[in-house]
Amino acid sequence: MVRLKSRYLLCEVNVSNRNDLLLLNDRAVAAAVKSAVARMHGDYGAALCSIRFNVKYLNAHTGIVFLRFPKSCYKLLWSALPFITHIESRGRNIPCFLHCLHVGGTIRTCQKFLIRYNTQQLHRMLPKCKNEGEKQQIRQAILSCFIPGGNQEASEDDIECEEEEGE
Repeated sequence: MVRLKSRYLLCEVNVSNRNDLLLLNDRAVAAAVKSAVARMHGDYGAALCSIRFNVKYLNAHTGIVFLRFPKSCYKLLWSALPFITHIESRGRNIPCFLHCLHVGGTIRTCQKFLIRYNTQQLHRMLPKCKNEGEKQQIRQAILSCFIPGGNQEASEDDIECEEEEGE
C-alpha cells in the first residue's frame, strides 16, 4: 500500500487585538487559506488545496495553527500565506496575518519545535519581569514546557545559570 506523505505548517496568527483570537475557529482559518491560495494560484491552486488540506489544530488562546497538506504542494500553499490579511469568523472581519514558524513532516516534529519556541519566548520574557513574583511564574512556565521524562534537573540549572549571567 502506498503511503501519502503530508507536510505540516506550524503558523502563528498575529492580530492587533488579542481578544480577537478567541473568535477564530478552524473552519474560518481553512477558508481564509483556501481563498488566498485561489487568489494567488488560480484554479490550479484551489484544486490542490481542496485535496487533503485541513487545519489539524488551532489554539485560539495562543494563535497557534497546524495546517496539513500534501507534500507535493506545500510550497504553493506556503507562498500564499503572506497574502492573508484578514479572517472572517462569526460575522466579523479579523485583521491578521499568518507567520510561518516551522515546516515539518510529522505533527510530532512540529510539537517539539513548538516546545522549543515557547521556551525561547519565555526566556526572553524573564529579564523584562518587574518583581520576583513575576520571575517565579515565568520560571515555572519554562519548567512546564519540557517533555516529561527529560532531564529537568539540568534545565533548572540552566535557568539559574542564565539568571546569574543576566544580573
